[in-house]
Amino acid sequence: MTRFMQPRRICVVTGSRAEYGLLQGLIKEIQDAQDLELQLVVAGMHLSPEFGLTYREIEKDGFEIDRKVDMGLTSDTSVGIANSIGLGTIGFGEAFHALKPDLLVLLGDRFELLAAASAALVALIPIAHIHGGELTEGAYDDAIRHSITKMAHLHFTASEVYSSRVIQLGEQPKKVFCVGALGIDNIVRLPLLKKDEVEKYIGLSLKGKSLLVTWHPETLNPKSTYEEFQNLLDVLQNYESINIVFTKSNADNDGSRINQMIDEFVLKYPENVVVHTSLGQLRYLSTLKYVSGVVGNSSSGIIEAPSLQKGTVNIGNRQLGRLRAASVIDCRPDVQSIKNALDTLFSSQFQSRLPKVSSPYGGSDVARKIACILKNCSLDGIVRKRFFDIVPSDKYGPT
Repeated sequence: MTRFMQPRRICVVTGSRAEYGLLQGLIKEIQDAQDLELQLVVAGMHLSPEFGLTYREIEKDGFEIDRKVDMGLTSDTSVGIANSIGLGTIGFGEAFHALKPDLLVLLGDRFELLAAASAALVALIPIAHIHGGELTEGAYDDAIRHSITKMAHLHFTASEVYSSRVIQLGEQPKKVFCVGALGIDNIVRLPLLKKDEVEKYIGLSLKGKSLLVTWHPETLNPKSTYEEFQNLLDVLQNYESINIVFTKSNADNDGSRINQMIDEFVLKYPENVVVHTSLGQLRYLSTLKYVSGVVGNSSSGIIEAPSLQKGTVNIGNRQLGRLRAASVIDCRPDVQSIKNALDTLFSSQFQSRLPKVSSPYGGSDVARKIACILKNCSLDGIVRKRFFDIVPSDKYGPT
């Protein structure tokens, strides 16, 4: 009698709009694969009215949500976020118990994913982690990312440097795959909108000088995050005839205060400044394509912007440690440094160099490559990990 193999159940967790935008292509690859079964668990910001109830966008994209995990994002204080992690761990534990996935996919370093990884760890569910090995020394996300690496069993990195770092953390080299960045894959894969379509959606002309501004709290420096963002706003208000598109902050510590400051700034300059809670990946990348540059402290300015030949003013220490293209202008978070960086960004000399910029985040068909590995890798004994010593030592016994 012929025995038919059941499709491998791949569970993807998403807790934020930005993370889902990166995962969208991979989710589609898993959904379309005949020998894979997609399970989608949505949590965190997606379920919050404050952040636009973006789970609806996931459903509009044609994906069925198998479980929703309400993490109670009612406060962005340290206590509130700790409570959310606890509620998330409970919710993910219940979801995984019901779904019984063969493999869990997590991307990045947010606290929602720490809860999901913890629940999967004790349930002996193998974890595939995307974007490990990177550094963001200005945020506690850095520690979360490395923690998930140690709980994960398969690793998909964006560069060889990051692969080496994952191996340095003790992960087996044969379980580390350098595939490139999903964000770059999206730029190639998605048919980006035309300029007039972008302008109609965002409600602002992008003629002349324009900026896309994305700012998130620097969670290891909470006392200065408002002051530093205010410095940016003070600089922006002194530039005449610049059109500005803000996207709102994530659900990080004190992110609501940043969003309030954005709303107040937009009210002062309604003719040339707009704000969007969530643009979605297609509209975000399309907007980025047509602005003069991106400003703030988001990873999109480091990873995606260079591939669109756009300059980035990266402010402060939040992204400290990431690989950078020559199109990224790093500056201190004081008024004069920000102004100098923006002047450089708008200069004809700097703009003329952008078409020649190469990104350190290469790779093609990233989503397809990851889906192929998820489908074909052996899961036999995968949860029993052994630490990989870069310099083997017999004092710890045989390897």
